[in-house]
Amino acid sequence: MSHDITKRIYGNELNYLKEVLDSEFKSSEGSTMMRRFEEAFAKRFEVKYAISFVNGTATMHAALEAWGIRPGDEVIVPPLTMSATAFVVLQANATPVFADVDPETFLISAASIQSSITPKTRAIITVALYGLSPDMDPIMDLANKYNLLVIEDNAQSFLSTYKGHMVGTLAHCASFSFQSSKHITSGEGGIMITNDLDLAERMRKVQSLGYAGVSATKGKITKRDIQDPNYSRHVTMGWNYRMSELCCAVALAQLENIDELVGRRVEIAKLFEKACKGYEKWFIPQKVDSDYGNSFWTWVARITHPNISWYQFRDRFVELGGDGVYAAWKLTYLEPMFQEMNLLGRESFISTENKSKYQRGLCPIAEQLQQQLMQFKTNYWNLAEGKKQAEVLTKTLVSFS
Repeated sequence: MSHDITKRIYGNELNYLKEVLDSEFKSSEGSTMMRRFEEAFAKRFEVKYAISFVNGTATMHAALEAWGIRPGDEVIVPPLTMSATAFVVLQANATPVFADVDPETFLISAASIQSSITPKTRAIITVALYGLSPDMDPIMDLANKYNLLVIEDNAQSFLSTYKGHMVGTLAHCASFSFQSSKHITSGEGGIMITNDLDLAERMRKVQSLGYAGVSATKGKITKRDIQDPNYSRHVTMGWNYRMSELCCAVALAQLENIDELVGRRVEIAKLFEKACKGYEKWFIPQKVDSDYGNSFWTWVARITHPNISWYQFRDRFVELGGDGVYAAWKLTYLEPMFQEMNLLGRESFISTENKSKYQRGLCPIAEQLQQQLMQFKTNYWNLAEGKKQAEVLTKTLVSFS
């Protein structure tokens, strides 16, 4: 099915922005657009609570703080993803522990999580990489057994499904990003969803300076609250992580068109999938089982040909008219910040034993995959351009036959 869109911004974005601007940002207007957006997002994802944030990193930091993560605690994360997933653990003064990934799905595996659990483990952050959920049932079984918080990092996964369930409803809470490359965007922004009232209340306070007057469903204190010299504002430490009214306005309009925006990426991914038929022995797409729904932030494949390098394939694809190919992120623990322990003081909270683990060989599957993965854009609003890119991929594969 073709989705009848020709550009990314085509809905109520300007109308909603005008509403905010017409309010002249008067505090008496409260956080109207934030409330509308959060309520709409919670409804669309069929959860009770949605709390918006300045970005999809602050979301996860807030969840860890709300859970009570402290120095010395360990949080298990995948190494093959954008490093912000590990950054939030450091922001909470805790220790990131890297668990290896599945060689076919490229996602954090329950078996590796199991072997990474210690008496200090307090939480797990899974990542729905490229639009595909990890196998969450065994991960949640481990979480229940060891009383661990599980955060879904779904920055790259909107409207994906897992065994008939919406991705974002599988763990204790789930984070989404509205950064410019994501399925829906407001330039920057993020949101955390959950069905846990207590966790939502605590995350809101972390998001909003620890204000007494905010709650799971209330994002801003009122004038009546603060027009009292005896009013105690801050009941806990918190950050100013609130998403702006302008960003909420754009995100709300994007949410209204989420089916079409996600649908186009899926449509383009299917073209790439068809384009590589017959070459799967050495050009291997991410495995998507029949009971999973992938929303394809990008379409990704693993090149394993012994005589064709990643760079040779990329150069040939571009030479034949391709837009280019994105590489997978360098594994987080191999980045200079970890190799040199330049963690802005957080290194003092990490044990000597854990520091010694941040070396090549820690996650051998992820290390091998990182050198092989090729990410192809799916955000072609002009369908003809997407078809052209798929044709170029076929020509590239044929040229190496």
